[in-house]
Amino acid sequence: MLRFTDFIIDCPDTMKLAAFYSELTGRPIKDGSDEHWAGIAFGEVELAFYRVDDYRAPQWPDGAHPKQFHLDFEVDEIEPEQRRVLDLGATLQQDLIGPDGYGWRVYTDPVGHPFCLCRNKGVIWTDRGLVWPERG
Repeated sequence: MLRFTDFIIDCPDTMKLAAFYSELTGRPIKDGSDEHWAGIAFGEVELAFYRVDDYRAPQWPDGAHPKQFHLDFEVDEIEPEQRRVLDLGATLQQDLIGPDGYGWRVYTDPVGHPFCLCRNKGVIWTDRGLVWPERG
């Protein structure tokens, strides 16, 4: 039986990046975290940070240094969360929020990994595309 346990992000400074994601998610850094490995628990899955000496940041959306992964965070309101993530050190890269207020914004964390704040509450993902909530 296979069980998913960790999502590991390479970085130059584990504790600094773990602190960013700890503030972002409101979850504590795990006891025992150090300069080589740090983690944040999300139930049975851990978001972990692994130190790489010759770390090369992705240059999203440049394919020469591809993103390799990205994280999505669902939010109720984009603007207050955007102010918070920018204050934490994120950089806004692209705004894909539609006129109806649904969509996402792409940011990069302090070492260049992309992540998104998404406002998709009520959206249903199907094999034919998205089904948006009734607007009234």
